[in-house]
Amino acid sequence: MPDRLPAQSGAVRVRRMLFRVCSLVCVCSVVLNAEFAVGRPPNVIMILADDLGSVDLRCYGADDLMTPELDRLAKRGVRFTQCYAAAPVCSPSRAAFITGRYPQRAGVPGNVPRNDAGGMPTDVVTVAEMFARGGYATGHVGKWHLGHHPSKTPNGQGFQESFGHLGGCIDNYSHFFYWDGPNEHDLWRNGQEVFHEGRYFPDLMADEAIRFISGHQDEPFFLYWALNVPHYPLQPSERWRRHYRDLPPPRRHYAAFVSTMDETVGRVLRHLDHLHLTNSTIVVFQSDHGHSTEIRTFGGGGCSGPYRGAKFSLFEGGIRVPAMISWPGTLPRNAVRSQMVTGCDWVPTLLALAGLPDEPGLDGHDITDVIRSPSAPGPHSVFHWQSGRTSRGPQWAVRHGPWKLLAHPRDTTAGAAPLHVDRFLVNLDESVSEQTNLLDAHPDIAVELEQLHEIWVRDVRRK
Repeated sequence: MPDRLPAQSGAVRVRRMLFRVCSLVCVCSVVLNAEFAVGRPPNVIMILADDLGSVDLRCYGADDLMTPELDRLAKRGVRFTQCYAAAPVCSPSRAAFITGRYPQRAGVPGNVPRNDAGGMPTDVVTVAEMFARGGYATGHVGKWHLGHHPSKTPNGQGFQESFGHLGGCIDNYSHFFYWDGPNEHDLWRNGQEVFHEGRYFPDLMADEAIRFISGHQDEPFFLYWALNVPHYPLQPSERWRRHYRDLPPPRRHYAAFVSTMDETVGRVLRHLDHLHLTNSTIVVFQSDHGHSTEIRTFGGGGCSGPYRGAKFSLFEGGIRVPAMISWPGTLPRNAVRSQMVTGCDWVPTLLALAGLPDEPGLDGHDITDVIRSPSAPGPHSVFHWQSGRTSRGPQWAVRHGPWKLLAHPRDTTAGAAPLHVDRFLVNLDESVSEQTNLLDAHPDIAVELEQLHEIWVRDVRRK
C-alpha cells in the first residue's frame, strides 16, 4: 500500500466527510421526528365509504375487483368479518359512526331531509368535539347528510374545517344535488358555497384531505373523510371504465367506481407515507351499509356474497360491512377478526387509543382488546336496529348471540320477491344466508328477543 494517496484524494476525503456529516444529520432528524411522533397523540383518520357492498373489496373475496390500496391498508392492520353498520341507510349510519350512539339516541332515526329543520340535534356530542377538547385539529371532507341548518353542518358540530356537500348525493362534475328537483348546487367550504364546475369530486376530496393533513402535520389531527363513492351516480374515472369494459352490466359500472374509490383513498394513504406519518396515524375504514339495488345504480352491481339483502334491508347484506383499522407498529398487522363489532364502537375505541377521556352515554364499546386478540370476547351480547317502515309496520331487528329476530323484513336483493311475514327468526351460527325462518321451531326465543326490543325502544327514545 503506498505511503500517501494520490493528489485528488484530498477532494475525495472532503466529499466523504461531507457525506458522513449529512448522513448523521439525516439520522438525527429521523430520530428526532420519531421521538416527536412518540411524544404526541396519534393522528386519526376515519374513512366512511358510501353504499359499498358487504364483500366488495378484493381482501373480502371479490376476485373480479381491483382494490390494491384498501387491500394494502388491510395488510397493515386488522380486518373485520363481522362488523355491522348501525343502520342500512346513510344518515343514521353516519350519525352512529361519528357519535358512538345508536342513531335513535343520536336523533337521526332516518335519512335527513333537505331543510333547515331536520338534522342531528346540536346537543349530541360528535367525535370531532371530543377530539377538539383533546387539542386536535379537526376536519371533515366529503359527504355530510346530517343537517343543513348552520348549527347542524360540520362547522356547527365540532369540525374546525369542512369541505364537501351537505345532501345525500351530488353529480361529481357539476356538484348539483342528484336525487330530485329543484336541482340545487351543493358544495361548501366552511359554510360558504364554493364552485368548482367540471372538477371531479373524488379528486377534490383527495386534494382537500391532503391539504388538511399537510397543514396539520406538526400537530395531532382528526379527519373524518366521508366518501360519496360508490354511491350513485356511478361516474368512475375513464381508466377504470376501460379496465372493466368486459364485465357485464351493472357490475362493470359499479366495479369501476369501487376501483376509483380505492385509487382515491390510496392517494391520501400514500401522502401519509410521503410525510412519514403512517406509523403515527390511526386509519379506520368502513362502509356505511350494503350496496344499492336502486334504479339509479342500474338495479345493482354490488355484491353481498353469502348474505341476503342490500341497502335498506336489515338482513345481513344491508348491515354487515367491510371494516378495518390500521396503526402500523402499534396494532397487529395482516390480522382478521371474526368477533361482532359495530359502527358505534369506533368512537370509544379511538378515544382509548388516543389516550383521551371516555365520553359518557355511548352505545359503542372500546374494542381494543378485540383488535389485539382473536380470542378476546366480543363487546356486544345484544345489538338493535330500527329503520323505516313497510306496509306492515316498522322494520327492526335485534341480535342476541347467534339469534336474530327481524320484524317486517325487507329483502332488497336484486330481483327478490316481496316478503309477507311479520317476524323472521334466524340463527347466524347455523346459516348466515338467512333463508329459513325458524320462528315456528323456536317461538320462545322470538318472544325473548321481542321483549328485548321493546325495552330498547323505550331506552333510546329521546326525551
